[in-house]
Amino acid sequence: MTQDELKRAVGQAAVDYIKPHLEENSIIGVGTGSTANCFIDALAEHKQMFDGAVASSDATAERLKQHGIPVYDLNGAGPIAFYVDGADETNDKLQLIKGGGAALTREKIVAACADQFICIADDSKWVNMLGTFPLPIEVIPMARSYVAREIVKLGGDPVYRQGVLTDNGNVILDVHNLNIESAIALEERINNIVGVVTNGLFAARPADVLLMGTADGVKEITAK
Repeated sequence: MTQDELKRAVGQAAVDYIKPHLEENSIIGVGTGSTANCFIDALAEHKQMFDGAVASSDATAERLKQHGIPVYDLNGAGPIAFYVDGADETNDKLQLIKGGGAALTREKIVAACADQFICIADDSKWVNMLGTFPLPIEVIPMARSYVAREIVKLGGDPVYRQGVLTDNGNVILDVHNLNIESAIALEERINNIVGVVTNGLFAARPADVLLMGTADGVKEITAK
């Protein structure tokens, strides 16, 4: 299977996973990126079964609206039963690196609000240790240089993602060569740097379930 076929397969698998639990008043949190888009496209066929969605980015909100799925502001939405999103990396604890699409802050907020976080990814994202994919950090623009210096002290090599502004009006530093043996501790330490909005480690709140696309079909994995 091609990577696009794997993305479509896990998007459909996520719909099949949540469909038995949907009710007329259900609100679904939806992530950002090409894999999440496959989920949206599959979900649209069942839009009559739930109330609407909360989007983790402007791009996701637009795609949902194009399919006729109501999009709610998180502050006005009711309980979120499921949050479905992709990942740039995942380990066997279902701790993730996310933020390749620069939507990490809103993704992390919606994930925190959801009863269950379902990650959808192909098996190329599976790693023994997080960190091969550069860790994105969303930063207040005036703090970019300061935060970069603090990241260097942690052993990372920060690179400014030029030309990119998040939906929140902030910038992204992509950090290479980090040793991420203790993902929760590193997530907290980076978030405590003044000027950091959040970083792309989803370790304190990992995924609950991983639906991983493989050549042998979609595998359902829970954290070890």
